[in-house]
Amino acid sequence: MRFSVDRLDHLVITVQDVELAVAWYQKVLGMERLTFGPQLRTALAFGGQKINLRPVEATQQEWFSGVAAAPGTQDLCFVVTVTADEVIGHLHDLGVAVELGPVRKDGALGPITSVYCRDPDGNLIEIATYG
Repeated sequence: MRFSVDRLDHLVITVQDVELAVAWYQKVLGMERLTFGPQLRTALAFGGQKINLRPVEATQQEWFSGVAAAPGTQDLCFVVTVTADEVIGHLHDLGVAVELGPVRKDGALGPITSVYCRDPDGNLIEIATYG
């Protein structure tokens, strides 16, 4: 049987401090906090996706994950519906350093304009717009 992937449902990032990560993603990217599962895990929801936040101290028995899961090892790209200049203004208003941008890149659906910053764990966050 052959199949193809329809969409990304969720991803997991390992964080030093769950509360700090939640606060940053809520404030900077407008995500919504979710609590789920019997262990009351924490996630961030946006659109039809979510990011599960795995505490760095979680063991493989507590949270099955990648072999080398570590804070600051992710490169994530989020698509927004405002201009790159508006993204830069928003980041500056929040005191978030812009590492690069605006720059032209290739997104999943074609050309994008991207602005890069880092979350509290050092993950590279790309905020992109189409058109």
